[in-house]
Amino acid sequence: MGLNFRKSFKIAPGVRVNVGKKGVGVSVGGNGLRYSVNSSGRQTATVGVPGTGLYYTTSSSSKSYKTPAYQRRNELAQIQREQKKMQELEYARFQVDLYENRLEQIRSLHHECDNPIDWQEVFHRSPPFQIGQEGPSTLAARQKQQSYRPGFFDRILNKDDSKMQQLYEEIEKAKIHDQELLNDWNTMHTVAGRVLNRDIDAYLEVIQEFDPLEDLVDFGSGFEFGTDNPNVIHVSFEVNAQNVIPQKALSLTKTGKLSEKNLPKSTYYDYYQDYVCSCALRIARDMIALLPVSFVFVHAYEDKLNSATGYQEKIAILSVKYDKMTVNRLNLTNLDPSDALTNFNHQMKFKKTQGFEEVALILN
Repeated sequence: MGLNFRKSFKIAPGVRVNVGKKGVGVSVGGNGLRYSVNSSGRQTATVGVPGTGLYYTTSSSSKSYKTPAYQRRNELAQIQREQKKMQELEYARFQVDLYENRLEQIRSLHHECDNPIDWQEVFHRSPPFQIGQEGPSTLAARQKQQSYRPGFFDRILNKDDSKMQQLYEEIEKAKIHDQELLNDWNTMHTVAGRVLNRDIDAYLEVIQEFDPLEDLVDFGSGFEFGTDNPNVIHVSFEVNAQNVIPQKALSLTKTGKLSEKNLPKSTYYDYYQDYVCSCALRIARDMIALLPVSFVFVHAYEDKLNSATGYQEKIAILSVKYDKMTVNRLNLTNLDPSDALTNFNHQMKFKKTQGFEEVALILN
């Protein structure tokens, strides 16, 4: 991905771009630029299928036991066998759910997008409080201190002085918090002004802070952003299909067991095309939402064996020039991202049983 722009930066899989507390992009409450514009977050969880941790040993015998302990042992052994079978069925269902969810993800990536930012509105936001006046947290803490009246036990146990000292300390902490609010507002105001003045460095800082393609990085894709024109942004990304597209189809048998079958080539490459085109449209939408650009150029690359040299080479397999007006008119719910390319100037060569071939980049 060797686009030569005066202004550019890369995001590689496994590497996170972190903007510090004092860096550009920090916003209200120190939660970052994203939080101050529209709060979103993202939650993650790890799911497993734990065993019971209990094991009983039994053997087949015609002997009948009289004591309740032995009778209970046999009952527990039967429960364990049934539970193990149930765990296997649950695991099989879980694996099929993961498989089907992955397919749904790679077909619908273009549905995800940051909310559009009105940089004019951000620029004209009022400060959280006027400079020279006390902020909201300080006022609340001071009110709490002034309204404090020691109770009976506070006086008896001589806690009124320590309680008052604690309230004064809370006022000092509140002052620090209010100053952070003001500093963050000032940073936001400055960044918005730079974006509105078409400062390309500000564009790249916004992308770093918002990290809109974070979930795609988790798939293993790397990205490069660059431009020399404030009306345009170029984004190159590595497809990395081997970590994204399933090689096998998973399903449940009639008895609930897990069935694995190799995907037919045509099906595999169909998923591959859906993923690449959905990614490309998603990237364009995110850039249009975050930046005041009219055009987004998206270039997809994959590693492919060069049979003449015997080496893997990175080749361009898709290049699209998305324009803001057309992107915003699309009915994303019903469109096919591959078919949607016909709305834009693009380069793509695709064969159903062989996949993508190298194409020339669209650069203007």
